[in-house]
Amino acid sequence: MSEKKKSTFWADFKKFITRGNVVDMAVGVVIGGSFSKIINGLVNYIINPFIGIFMRSGDLDSLKTVITPAEIDAAGNVVVKEVAILWGTWFQTIIDFLITAFCIFTVLRILMKAKEALEADKIAKEAAKAKEEEEKAAQEKAAAEKAAQDAADALAEKQAKLDASILKQEELLAEIRDIMKAK
Repeated sequence: MSEKKKSTFWADFKKFITRGNVVDMAVGVVIGGSFSKIINGLVNYIINPFIGIFMRSGDLDSLKTVITPAEIDAAGNVVVKEVAILWGTWFQTIIDFLITAFCIFTVLRILMKAKEALEADKIAKEAAKAKEEEEKAAQEKAAAEKAAQDAADALAEKQAKLDASILKQEELLAEIRDIMKAK
């Protein structure tokens, strides 16, 4: 019976964490978080003020529908918070998403094109190598056929010499027999 080696939690965790794809994923998460900050900054500090030029309120973030207004006491403290549908914030989130999706699409498209180009080069090299091996095999086959033909020709030549030698021997024997009869 073979004993199965028991794996421990920490050994499995170490194996999982040291895999290359986990490290790549962690780097992607960190870069994605930073990229998200860049996109949020673009929307909040550039796009939102630009859109605000065309709005009365001057800011996309202030676009909202108040359901229940806030109640403020005499001292200026908020007693009941305002309940509102924040349309502007929601539009900002949609713009964030669209810009992020577009950027990710663009990066992935570039990476896929590069990968396809590398694979096309690899396939072309493999095809060239296969063609080269095929030509080499054809040359070896032709060389083997030539060698076989040369061997067959040499064998036929030996057979012809042997046949000629046998005929010569038969003629000599016939001459010897005729000489012996004449004596």
